[in-house]
Amino acid sequence: MATQRARKTHTPSDVTPELGKTIQRLRKAYKMSLGDLSEQSGVAKSIISQIERNETNPTISTVFRLSQALDTTIEEVLKTGKSGAFVEHQTKAAIPLLESEDGLCRLAIAGPLNLVNHVQWYDFHAKAGGILESEPHPPGTIEHLYVVAGQLEVAVDGESRVAKTGEALRYQADRPHKLVNIGSGVAHATMVLVLRQPG
Repeated sequence: MATQRARKTHTPSDVTPELGKTIQRLRKAYKMSLGDLSEQSGVAKSIISQIERNETNPTISTVFRLSQALDTTIEEVLKTGKSGAFVEHQTKAAIPLLESEDGLCRLAIAGPLNLVNHVQWYDFHAKAGGILESEPHPPGTIEHLYVVAGQLEVAVDGESRVAKTGEALRYQADRPHKLVNIGSGVAHATMVLVLRQPG
């Protein structure tokens, strides 16, 4: 099945000069000779040599067999070193959603999950009366709140402030904190947590 999917998404014209370098780098990383790779992939040693020297344009089937023998995916082998303008596109269905205990608040995790130890970014909606209570985050964490619509009361460690549409609050999030929608309509805000790193 993987071979069929690869054939649908790649054509021989996709193969770049970097393919040969990638095959050679992976082969050497596994301490495999041309003969070893040929035996495990079923691709002739002469063909592998030509691929590594960029003297031939292999078929996708050949690249697939080599990638399997090198314990990687065809996508990784065909990936170019050039990065496009877009790093990632998450569809609406792929955005994780969290809900408060009272069911009146919703948090969409807008930031990348691989950066949660450094930066966390949320899109926050709360119905009237909605309360979002948070446990302390790691020491040194600052939360940056911007109110897009409505008004929110933010309570941090016994102190409280109200932020209205177009206003921002920044506060110590390494203490217990709470957001309350004190308006009559839905409140909307963005929240960015910056976690201070040790050292």
